[in-house]
Amino acid sequence: MARLLPYLPFTVVTVVLGACSAPVPPEESDSEIRERAAGIHSRVLTIDTHDDIPFNFATASVDPLDADRQLNLEKMRAGELDVGFFIVYVGQTERTPANYARAKADATIKFNAIHRMAEHLYPDQIEIAYSADDVERIHADGKLVAAIGIENGYVIGRDLSLLEAYHELGARYITLAHGGHNDIADSATPREQFGDDVAEHDGISAFGEEVIAEMNRLGILVDVSHISKQAALDAVRLSRAPVIASHSSTLALAAHPRNMDDETLLALGASGGVMQAVALGAFVKVQPPEHLAARDALWAELGIQSFRDIRDLDEAQREQYDAGMREIDEQWPPANVQDFVDHIDHAVELIGIDHVGISSDFDGGGGIEGWQDASETANVTLELVRRGYSEADIAKLWGGNLLRVWRAAEAVAAAGGA
Repeated sequence: MARLLPYLPFTVVTVVLGACSAPVPPEESDSEIRERAAGIHSRVLTIDTHDDIPFNFATASVDPLDADRQLNLEKMRAGELDVGFFIVYVGQTERTPANYARAKADATIKFNAIHRMAEHLYPDQIEIAYSADDVERIHADGKLVAAIGIENGYVIGRDLSLLEAYHELGARYITLAHGGHNDIADSATPREQFGDDVAEHDGISAFGEEVIAEMNRLGILVDVSHISKQAALDAVRLSRAPVIASHSSTLALAAHPRNMDDETLLALGASGGVMQAVALGAFVKVQPPEHLAARDALWAELGIQSFRDIRDLDEAQREQYDAGMREIDEQWPPANVQDFVDHIDHAVELIGIDHVGISSDFDGGGGIEGWQDASETANVTLELVRRGYSEADIAKLWGGNLLRVWRAAEAVAAAGGA
């Protein structure tokens, strides 16, 4: 990618301005680029803002240390991924008192699992961060860092007091809605089974305004991934703290309803927020209808309804699934690290290096060729180096920008949410 002029090295700028006598640096060999990228990767703080967990996480069935998952503690160490936001995700259901109670109970199961991992199973290896300063302190102590995000504000139902309870448990961002509208916001992907129209609230609801104000008071980051464009624009306007998009990519490069268009990105950037580009193949590269038809046929044959079902296939089914996907991928190559960094490039060019970050959505559908699990994290840094990003830029993308926004939310909370 041709980097924008403000980010060109000084010597190159000098040449552009006419100092023709300036020496041209020798071209690096591939091995030299790899060595330089490895050094940068080991020095910068790396934060992945979206890693899903199952309900049986941190049990004998799913050991956080070495479970057969895209992200576990061993793979984090191998890929030098320093910080993971472990996600309390509860899917949307019909909005009834019984389902609100069930959503709260399900959220509690996942909160307990994250605390069990960090406080009982592996306290010598990983610790929960409750503040941006905690992230840096824990990392300096040589431990991995667990942060907590909630995916789908549905887990509060209509009870604002639950926000404070979840904050005490460690929640530091909340995705306002997920698949399907809820009481807070319209979703980018309405669900017919819940009777959703294209929009229910025309963005953020009146209750959602109260939710955002309370999140600001507590210091919980407002996350606009998964919500509709109008809801995202409303959230940027309503929040006193900068907002994040915890796992979204750019609509300009992949026309998926979950991605963010340029107007929304510009509003987010102008407010001081950050978009965490997500390495989920369908959001990175839109495949032709033939690819989706072949994949859907394979899913139907194996009874798969969502990415999470793939994890539960037995050995024979998994072999059949892997063989089928290999045949599909041979015809239509999947998204790779280069495609993913294209989204980072676009966002940086549009809203600036200070407003872009990185997320995987591992174990929730994420993973691309070259970054299929946490052990391959350094490949993203390598591609950034190949494209001319400086170490300072890479440090911002991998965590500096997210920590800045986190601290801004803390400052707003310290001022009473104003």
